[in-house]
Amino acid sequence: MKVAFIGTGSMGSLLIDAFLRSGALLPHHICASNRSPSKAKSLASRHPGLQISDSNTQAVQGSKIIFLCIKPLDYPDVIAEIRDSLDEKQIIISISSPVQIEALENCIPSKVAKIIPSITHMTHSGASLCIYGSRILPEDRLLLEQLMSSISVPHSLRESETRIASDLSSCGPAFMAYVLQIWTDTAAELTGISQAEARRLGSEMLLGTGKLLTEGGLTVEALRKRVAVPGGVTSEGIAVLQGDLQRLFARLIQATHRKNDEDISKLQELFRSIVKEAASD
Repeated sequence: MKVAFIGTGSMGSLLIDAFLRSGALLPHHICASNRSPSKAKSLASRHPGLQISDSNTQAVQGSKIIFLCIKPLDYPDVIAEIRDSLDEKQIIISISSPVQIEALENCIPSKVAKIIPSITHMTHSGASLCIYGSRILPEDRLLLEQLMSSISVPHSLRESETRIASDLSSCGPAFMAYVLQIWTDTAAELTGISQAEARRLGSEMLLGTGKLLTEGGLTVEALRKRVAVPGGVTSEGIAVLQGDLQRLFARLIQATHRKNDEDISKLQELFRSIVKEAASD
């Protein structure tokens, strides 16, 4: 099975590396294209046998699955470029939250799915968000989830839930890393513990907490109650967090949704132009 990747930047190269490390794909299964040839050549040098295409059109020809690992506002131009080379048996995968499945289905004959990956797939962990278009058959869904399960835990959801789910699974690692950065920097500044030691302890804590919540049988409420006993030091810290965190995360969610809605509006107009163009041909 040939799998194409259009775009070999941060997420495109991450997915290719992860699939190859897992053994789900072999280098000769993969064809990649990128507007910066040096990035694609670097990828091929790491994985001998991986094919590099001179164009996006060449990459999609003969490919069963095509990952579009490009910026949201680049989708209309790339779709316009490859649409005449696509057929109804191929599966196009968008990895971008604001790119709507219906917009893609209106432009191309192929089956369409949206799969939102996470940087956590580097360690074959974390959830991948799977949203399916109207043309996806049960066997297509099985194929895609088998592939994604090699590097993640596939999670199926409605497209309307994509943004908030992406905040948690895809943006979440950056949010949590930033919280840990501020926490450990402040700890070092106020107490004299070294920054390196604070970050090592915090990182191990995050790993252990994740395991407790996914493998240890604890809910978030149960974990908090087990640690934050009444009258203890942890309870004092929780009292501080309760005063600010809810408002903070409400603002965070509002900000990500506002940006997502802006991108959707821009993309809708661009995709409309493609449909009009196709109708006039």
